[in-house]
Amino acid sequence: MTNPSPDGTEDRPALSRIMAVDPVKFAEAYWGRQPLLTRADELAGPDGFRDLLTPEAVDELLGERGLRTPFLRVADQGTVLPSSAFTGPGGAGAEVGDQVIDDKIMRLYADGATLVLQGLHRLWPPLIHYAGRLGAHLRQPVQVNAYLTPAGNKGFATHYDTHDVFVLQIDGTKRWRVHEPVLPEPLERQAWGGRADEVGAVADGPAALDVVLSPGDALYLPRGWLHSARAQGERSLHLTFGVRALTRYAIVEELLGLASGDQRLRATLPYGMDVTDPDQVAPELTETVTALRDWLLTADPAQIADRLRARAWSATRPAPVRPLAQLAYAEALSPDDRVTVREGLHWDLREDGPEHVVLRLPGRTLRLPAYCAPAIRSALDGRTHRVGDLPGLDDDADRLVLARRLLREAVLVPA
Repeated sequence: MTNPSPDGTEDRPALSRIMAVDPVKFAEAYWGRQPLLTRADELAGPDGFRDLLTPEAVDELLGERGLRTPFLRVADQGTVLPSSAFTGPGGAGAEVGDQVIDDKIMRLYADGATLVLQGLHRLWPPLIHYAGRLGAHLRQPVQVNAYLTPAGNKGFATHYDTHDVFVLQIDGTKRWRVHEPVLPEPLERQAWGGRADEVGAVADGPAALDVVLSPGDALYLPRGWLHSARAQGERSLHLTFGVRALTRYAIVEELLGLASGDQRLRATLPYGMDVTDPDQVAPELTETVTALRDWLLTADPAQIADRLRARAWSATRPAPVRPLAQLAYAEALSPDDRVTVREGLHWDLREDGPEHVVLRLPGRTLRLPAYCAPAIRSALDGRTHRVGDLPGLDDDADRLVLARRLLREAVLVPA
């Protein structure tokens, strides 16, 4: 399971920050189906998203944070420039060859290029915090990019994304032209480039949505919807929150992975068979489909859930910890200190024989005495706990040993 932390910032739910529609209605009428435009006056006004990112923050990221590829991408009139156009050596003490060079970036931007700051959910604290809460609310991994476009320019031609996006306008204005999909609900492997002619033909026709986003406006686009955006009379800065949801095809892939356990599906094709001859392929296809159908009727949902868990857990990371402060807190821990589960942490606690339990975490497993289970479940329930109140253990010494272990494993954090 995942830490059931609050699903929003301190003052409002995560999803309600970026749309005025009730989440239930959003799920039923818009999610994966159609775009949704929300104006600033329906949310928090033109300054509604400036706590997440500002032009000044972009200057800091570009000039002072030592960015490297792929955390920056540069596009000019639909063409993505090679990283060599804006990176170079980091200098003495930073033996890297792909550090962003601020004056190169400044010249490219001044000449009309769009700057794309990528992976900000791993770089910029306000976005780390909010993207984590939005992802927890949606129960899907969320990535964050920022797009800075000079006045009158656009970075990319009409295209579609293979993930849903929430667009938040931060600064300036940008005109968005949105068209219906040429391929509804595309998979990641079905990028728009393979359908460029279809995309171009649809883009030449009337738009389903033609709007100018101003600061504080938000736009939701399901995957597959075509879009292009051009900055208006001033520079434009917007954020996109990409939601990389799993699809039914992921279940198909996991089913096929498990199907290798069926001997009939592992059988070698007949000796001398010409696999290019449809007449020879036909009986083998019939036999294979029959075997696969029989096997599918025995598929175990628990096995599929286990395999999907590995995908889902690896796609997100929990809230950051401060290693030095965390270890110091664990070292000085007392029964009166308070702890809570690390926000966004995925975990699963199971019995492992009569004497032990296993705490499964992303990429690792902790094996602990079975008598610790009540205290572990309590500590990981999303609330704040006094160490001396953890249940099921005989004395404070045992509680401190367990709490220190979970702090050092970055399962718990100081509350």
